Amino acid sequence: MTTTSTTSPTRKGAAANTAYVPELREVGTFVDERVRALQGGYLKDLSAAVSTLAKLRRGAGKPIEAVPELVGLTLDHRFYETFPVEDPRTEAAEAAAHEALTLYALHQQSKRERGMHKRGIGLGGAVRRLMPGGDIDEPLRKRFVQAGSAADHATRLDRLRGIVSLLRTEDIPLDYGLLADQLHDARTPAGAARVRRAWGRGFQAHRPERVDGAAPDAEPGAPDGDSPDGDSPDAAPES
Repeated sequence: MTTTSTTSPTRKGAAANTAYVPELREVGTFVDERVRALQGGYLKDLSAAVSTLAKLRRGAGKPIEAVPELVGLTLDHRFYETFPVEDPRTEAAEAAAHEALTLYALHQQSKRERGMHKRGIGLGGAVRRLMPGGDIDEPLRKRFVQAGSAADHATRLDRLRGIVSLLRTEDIPLDYGLLADQLHDARTPAGAARVRRAWGRGFQAHRPERVDGAAPDAEPGAPDGDSPDGDSPDAAPES
């Protein structure tokens, strides 16, 4: 997998921090492109995007088989150009794309001034932003750990819905392309362990806003910059 690197500004005498950001894989790339299109339309109050996101919200936190009527809204011919219908592995990719897109629809609800999808913001760093000043909110930390350590994927998805609702309340964005790749990976025991470690690293590595009121440093691996349509680290301590 190819990576990009960024070097963050450092204090005098501190070592340079070079972070490596994995590029999105195929599921994440599809979701990133789909979300950008929906987000751009929603922020412009285009009726098609507003209507689509309203319908997709009904599937947030639910597995794809629970809301089959939404499949035509989350997946299209472009998806199947990458994931052949005949390939048995396509089923897992379909589910991950659906899960990420419906969670994004919940996250963006009523947010007309700012896009809630932003590249480079992993789940761990996003949750840490819910804790002002860098202090650990233990109930929230436990809730986050429970999402990462869920015994099955359906439970993980339901717990993520609760976390996304909290992020929405506080206007904290998330990288839904990255989340889609992680939800895809988490469908196997080994993948779930990788995702849990990634969420934990992102949570621990996030640096809170500086006391001088300046903008917070980028998370390790987060690209600089922000834009309304999302053109712009990863994510929960293990128990």
